[in-house]
Amino acid sequence: MSRVGFDLLHADASGEFAAAMSLGAAVRIAEALLFAAREPLSQEAIAAALPAGAAVAEVLEHLEAHYAARGVNLIRVAGGWTFRTAPDLGFLMRRDVEEPRKLSRAAIETLAIVAYHQPVTRAEIEEIRGVATAKGTLDVLLESGWVRMRGRRRTPGRPITFGTTEAFLSHFGLGSVGDLPGLDELSAAGLFDGRLPRGLAVPLPTDDPALLADEDPLEADPIELARQERIDAGEPGLDAGAAADTSRTDGER
Repeated sequence: MSRVGFDLLHADASGEFAAAMSLGAAVRIAEALLFAAREPLSQEAIAAALPAGAAVAEVLEHLEAHYAARGVNLIRVAGGWTFRTAPDLGFLMRRDVEEPRKLSRAAIETLAIVAYHQPVTRAEIEEIRGVATAKGTLDVLLESGWVRMRGRRRTPGRPITFGTTEAFLSHFGLGSVGDLPGLDELSAAGLFDGRLPRGLAVPLPTDDPALLADEDPLEADPIELARQERIDAGEPGLDAGAAADTSRTDGER
């Protein structure tokens, strides 16, 4: 082999070695960040900590593959990346985790409506459910951190609009509300009995934090807004000067 050929081969090998070393360093940095983070990290946040020129998508792909068969997996939730216990080992954690309070059927139905129809008002929730929403239902969902107040609808009375939060996505392991099951998945899970009406469709949800054209921003603190929402709903014993009543019915606990 000529000296020139040897030099070219050596240069190629050196370049490949440097690239491998650079990728390895970037993977270690991303791994450390993800293990230390209390919340899912966005791809942009991870990229900002990596060496210049590092391909964050390649780094995450490498980590995802590396942890696929291990006790923890790297998954994408709430628009970010985080480590979670492997699904088949989840039973080992149950004895160490405090069982969360179970939601009532009314709260579960309300949460589903908010998730699929957001932004949605209380009146719209009641119209879809076909029954009045008890005063504690939305309180429970707000306290859980799964539902938030988005804004006010530009209609008479300016009712408050509700949407889901990143905590909702994180709890249910969703990258976005677009990952919620559609009609085919719901049918396959046996959640629909008998023949479905012609033209039935599941809404295509969106959790875009930006207000829609028919929404105004909130102008008061959340406690005051919650009280005003209950006043708007005509609950007895509440008026503009009354203190907020945060009690819940037994059926909503």
